[in-house]
Amino acid sequence: MTTDSRRYLDPRVLDKIEGLDLKARLIVEGYISGLHRSPFRGFSVEFAEHREYVPGDDIRFLDWKVYGRSDRLYIKRYEDETNLEATLVVDVSASMTYRGVSCAHTKLDYARWAAAALAYLITQQQDAVGLCLFDDRVRRTLPTGNNPLHLKNVIGALDQAAPTPGTAVGKALKEVAETLRRRGLVLLFSDLLDDPHAIVAGLEAIRHRGHEVVVFHVLDRDEATFPFERLTRFTDLEGPTEVVADPEALRAAYLAEVDGFQRRVRRACLANRIDFVALDTSEPLGTTLSAYLAKRASRRGR
Repeated sequence: MTTDSRRYLDPRVLDKIEGLDLKARLIVEGYISGLHRSPFRGFSVEFAEHREYVPGDDIRFLDWKVYGRSDRLYIKRYEDETNLEATLVVDVSASMTYRGVSCAHTKLDYARWAAAALAYLITQQQDAVGLCLFDDRVRRTLPTGNNPLHLKNVIGALDQAAPTPGTAVGKALKEVAETLRRRGLVLLFSDLLDDPHAIVAGLEAIRHRGHEVVVFHVLDRDEATFPFERLTRFTDLEGPTEVVADPEALRAAYLAEVDGFQRRVRRACLANRIDFVALDTSEPLGTTLSAYLAKRASRRGR
C-alpha cells in the first residue's frame, strides 16, 4: 500500500517552519550536530581552528606547542561532515484515537502530522531521522536515514500504524533507550496516559545514555478543559470500563488531577534538561511547532 505524503506534509505547516531548524542543544557523540558542518573533537578529522581553553574542556585536545609559544592554553578544534540522528518515538495506543466533539481529528492524527513535519525538517537539514512506534511496548522501528525515499518510508509507517489497546509509556521508553546505539535527539509524541513514575523513569533512562529528549504532550481540548455538562457515558478506549457520571460533580477534581500530572512531568523534564511541549489538537500545528522551534533557537543563541 502506498502513502500519499501530501496527507502528512501540509504546505501550511511546512511554510510556518521554513527557515527554522532543529539542531542539537547538547554535545552529541562528542560534537554539536547542526545544519552543515559540525565541530568534532578528535584526531581523525580535519583541523579547523584554535579556541581558548575554558574550565571543563577535555585537556587531551590542548595544543601544547601553542602554549609553549604564548603561555596561554588553547584547544584544537576539528571538523567533520557529521549528521544529527533524531528518532521519532510515537505513541500509537488506542487512547491516542480520542477525538473530542469540537475537533476534526484524533490525537494520533495530530501526532502523525507533527512527527512527519519534523522528519521533513530534519532531512532538509541533511540530518538523519528514524522512527519508533509503541503502545505497551515497541511495535515497529525504522533506522535513521536522510534521503527522500527514507522520509517516504517513515511517513508510510506512520500512516499504517494500527492503534492497539494498552499503554506503557515508561516501559517503551526503556526499550528505546536500549536500542539506540548512537547518542542523538529523541522526540516523543504521546498523550502520556500512564503512571507518571514510570514515564519519568523511562525519560531518565534515555537521558542517562546521553540522548537529548523533547516531549510533545498531545491532548485533545476536551481532555484539557473537560467541557461536558450533561450526564455523560465515559468509555475507556483501552479497556471494557464504562462510567456514567455527572461532569459537573467531577470537573474540579478532574482538572486538578490533570494539572497536577502535567506539573509533575514538567518538573521532571526540567530537572533532566528535557524540553516539554504541550500540543493542543485544536490549535494550528504550524503555529505551535514554529513557536517551539523559534524559542529553542533563541535559547541556543543565548
